[in-house]
Amino acid sequence: MSAIDRITVDPTVCGGRPCVRGLRIRVKDILDLLAAGATREEVLDDYPYLESEDVTAVLEFAARQSDHPVLRSA
Repeated sequence: MSAIDRITVDPTVCGGRPCVRGLRIRVKDILDLLAAGATREEVLDDYPYLESEDVTAVLEFAARQSDHPVLRSA
């Protein structure tokens, strides 16, 4: 089952940037923490209102954003 439904985009929250469950925590904020070496548990400790499924949703969202069609020329 997909967790991506936890990612919301609302023009009135964080300038319309993708956020977790309408909270004012951006997908990018979580990705930056993970990229800097924070573990899932550390992120959840730092942001107690987040749930483990939120981190999964962030990773799924990022994975989908990095996918793009491959165009081939003849």
